[in-house]
Amino acid sequence: MTKEFTPTPLNLRTPVPSDIEIAQEATMKPIKLIAEEVGIEEDELILYGPYKAKVSLDILDRLKERPNGKYIDVTAITPTPLGEGKTTTTVGLSQALGAHLGKKVFTAIRQPSQGPTFGIKGGAAGGGYSQIVPMEDFNLHLTGDIHAISAANNLVAAALETRMFHESRQKDEALFRRLCPRAKDGTRTFAKPMLKRLEKLGINKTNPDDLTEDEIHRFVRLDIDPDTITWRRVVDINDRHLRQITIGQGPKEMGHTRVTGYDITVASEIMAILALTTSLADMRERFGRIVLATSRSGEPVTCEDLGVAGAMTVLMKDAIMPTLMQTVEGTPAFVHAGPFANIAHGNSSIIADKIALKLADYVLTESGFGADIGMEKFFDIKCRYSGLIPDAVVLVATVRALKMHGGGPAVKAGAPLAPEYTEENLELLKAGLPNLEAHIENAKRFGIPVVVAVNSFKDDTEAEVELVRKAAIAAGAEDAVVSRHWMEGGAGAKALGEAVIAACEKPSDFKFLYDLETTTIKEKIEIICKKIYGANGVEYSDLAEEQIERYTKLGFDKLPMCMAKTHLSLSHDGSLKGRPTGFTVPIRELRASVGAGFIYPLLGEMSTMPGLPTRPVYYDVDVDLETGKVVGLF
Repeated sequence: MTKEFTPTPLNLRTPVPSDIEIAQEATMKPIKLIAEEVGIEEDELILYGPYKAKVSLDILDRLKERPNGKYIDVTAITPTPLGEGKTTTTVGLSQALGAHLGKKVFTAIRQPSQGPTFGIKGGAAGGGYSQIVPMEDFNLHLTGDIHAISAANNLVAAALETRMFHESRQKDEALFRRLCPRAKDGTRTFAKPMLKRLEKLGINKTNPDDLTEDEIHRFVRLDIDPDTITWRRVVDINDRHLRQITIGQGPKEMGHTRVTGYDITVASEIMAILALTTSLADMRERFGRIVLATSRSGEPVTCEDLGVAGAMTVLMKDAIMPTLMQTVEGTPAFVHAGPFANIAHGNSSIIADKIALKLADYVLTESGFGADIGMEKFFDIKCRYSGLIPDAVVLVATVRALKMHGGGPAVKAGAPLAPEYTEENLELLKAGLPNLEAHIENAKRFGIPVVVAVNSFKDDTEAEVELVRKAAIAAGAEDAVVSRHWMEGGAGAKALGEAVIAACEKPSDFKFLYDLETTTIKEKIEIICKKIYGANGVEYSDLAEEQIERYTKLGFDKLPMCMAKTHLSLSHDGSLKGRPTGFTVPIRELRASVGAGFIYPLLGEMSTMPGLPTRPVYYDVDVDLETGKVVGLF
């Protein structure tokens, strides 16, 4: 039973409360009560204070015979600086279903990175009267999962460099003695990861003293080719000056210098694995499969070879559990994992979705950025590994964003909106509708019913909204509904909730965009580029051609593709708005995330480490020293 909730009426002629003010005024239920209401038992909770808790994976065993609820992916048109309100819509729809339509509902969304929180975006908990609370916890440390990923990722980087350092300075026998030292009783033993390496090498021996000289050589020499290393360090801050660095310049490491760089933590393969894993054992196995480089003979070098996969799992054993939170109207939410959709696959975790589907009639999960990125990866990557079949797609659009896709003027931070966005302009809106139509068509390629949520803003006119509605239905949407959840909470999304319930009862014919076994790496890339983005063709750099050849030889060609591209356009070029045509997609390079289970091609100038703007959000973030409350997040 969700609580009664009445938003404070918003008089748009007076100052509107900020998101953080609304969130801090919300009366939250104890998280133990939220858990009790949805059927989570007390011994399945690990409390992190009164308003958030981890949920043990043991719950999946207890509920394994229970049927799944309806599964809904929330996505959006191509993002603009004006904002589409996808998370706000996800939360508002959850509140509508749970607090106003009497359905058992669960929301599953990602944890935001501190990079955009302190950079441009300022937070990702939703907005207005449709938010996840406590909002400050959600946007900052939460339960420490991102910090655990940073620690595990950077442990791997340190282990990799250290192994190369010692191999360059020690002979085989010395390396062997240090890897397998004798105990006080004179015996040597292999650590568990070493036994796995021996198995990989085809050496069927368990006593170190039985190894021949040649076997010792193959065992201790990973012989990593530095030019093939793809593993980079990470930090959860936008820091452009770490994109390329030189390591090993200390006086004791000279001679082991190497040019490398940092990614943002949410781009780490460990984050991708957290979102795609299905159990602790599966996560441990995936960590072991991570390919860091190849040897000089061309063999893949993995975390298992390095002996670090077990330690990574220890660092991540709590992070694998989703965090239970709530909306401002007291409906339950899982917050788990946070991969970027323009770099990684951009979806919350399979584990959170699976638990939620056993506990609720309707589960809303959110894909990052536009449907060409997060939704495509949700279907072609996440659904492949989860085995879950979605029942409906909610596609979020706004009148003002469509106007920008129609050729509206650029938006500058802090400057008033141009009149094109605040006054009725049907011609400009009509020019931007092809972007919406493309995303509807893309969702329907997968055989899933689509509902368009027209996220309402105060300047939208009736004629503009009706134009969007008619265009969406003509393009194949089951329905297109105006939603006012930002200003009215769940009550403002009630009609959207009813449309989603109806769509979930429609017949569907879910299918993947491509078959893994019968298509090559290039064919997979070209199917996505031509069918989803609308490209004429694809061109590959010499490096990309070399990598495709190498990954095919190594057997990675059966993995799905996770395209790393700009979120600001259907194309690879963020300046091309609307529904661009006649373009060719450049593939700069490819990276193999074998542990996560995908290859990610980098399109154009895509960066895996964002930078900070001239005026970052952190200027506004502080603590009110009288109340102790956080201020400035939004």
